[in-house]
Amino acid sequence: MKRSVLATTAGGAVLAMLAVAGCSSSKPADAVSSATSAAGSVVSSATSAAGSVVSSITDSSSSSGMATSGSASSGSSSPSIVAPTKASKNYKIAFIQGVQGDEFYITMQCGIEAEAKRLGVTVTTQGPKQFDPTLQRPILDSVVQTKPDAILIAPTDVQALQQPLADAAKSGIKIVLVDTTTQDPSFAVSQVSSDNVGGGAAAFKAIQELSPNGGKVMVESVNPGISTTDQRNEGFQNAVKADSKFTSVGVQYSKDDPATATQQVAAQLQKDPDLVGVFGANLFAAEGAATAVRQSGKTNQVKIVGFDAGPGQVKDLKGGIVQALVAQQPGQIGTYGLDQAVAALDGGQVTPKIQTGFTILTKDNVDSSGAAYKASC
Repeated sequence: MKRSVLATTAGGAVLAMLAVAGCSSSKPADAVSSATSAAGSVVSSATSAAGSVVSSITDSSSSSGMATSGSASSGSSSPSIVAPTKASKNYKIAFIQGVQGDEFYITMQCGIEAEAKRLGVTVTTQGPKQFDPTLQRPILDSVVQTKPDAILIAPTDVQALQQPLADAAKSGIKIVLVDTTTQDPSFAVSQVSSDNVGGGAAAFKAIQELSPNGGKVMVESVNPGISTTDQRNEGFQNAVKADSKFTSVGVQYSKDDPATATQQVAAQLQKDPDLVGVFGANLFAAEGAATAVRQSGKTNQVKIVGFDAGPGQVKDLKGGIVQALVAQQPGQIGTYGLDQAVAALDGGQVTPKIQTGFTILTKDNVDSSGAAYKASC
């Protein structure tokens, strides 16, 4: 069985809003890719607060070397990631989340569990109560002691999890990195993630559309040293620098605590009462930012764009507290991650790097897109 995924480029991923396909700012040479059509272009349907636009995006997959999956894209042909039809045995596989209770990882778990049932393997799921390497490391150590055949993990720090994961791989356990990564991921058989730099740039594009006169903007993030959120901040800040009408007041780190995010955004509003936009770099950051803006009475002035699309965020989107959400494809990340683990165990074809796309949700498309995250499987 083959899973077809569309390879597109983020080219100027500051794309108009709505279906921005994954693409990395780096150019790994070891992943599967090919051109999507003789003309080399795909069409993405995009919706912004100002209305609907259609963006023609040139495909550069053959040069980027990254297998990617785009949202709402079309083309005459696409590269394929080979997925096993059935595992050769009932492998024991562990999934270690970045944090419990986050709908992003719950949705990823749902994708993994559905694929495990199809492939005939057994998956167990654990995760720390906070997105913290000091809490995730003991879970990893405990899982390694059980000698699973493979581990799918979202590392909570690029350095702290580097050596223990490399050691696990040396012991014969197949490691697949899902969502986040480490400083040197060469021990992993595959990495599956979103285009986070492009997502950050697209988040700023949404604020541009919502606040065309410009102004001050900020990023509310998690912790420094997390590959995904660092990349989202990078994409956002680079996009801000390219528009002289906007000024960044910097980034705050909430340690994945919505209450802390609320306090930090409230403090920033006191310092910069003319703030016009907040980018919440993950689910809890956006939730906290929304609370602060709502309590300040500045919902008409401050536009919030959140990364991820949990039930709370979707509620805020529908209520007008959050104006746009950058929804990843966590279920697909989980599905592809498990496929790569089983392929590696069975000696099949493995794609070392896979990048999934994302969709920007607004009030207009949130109910029809199917991109909102799940609170349970």
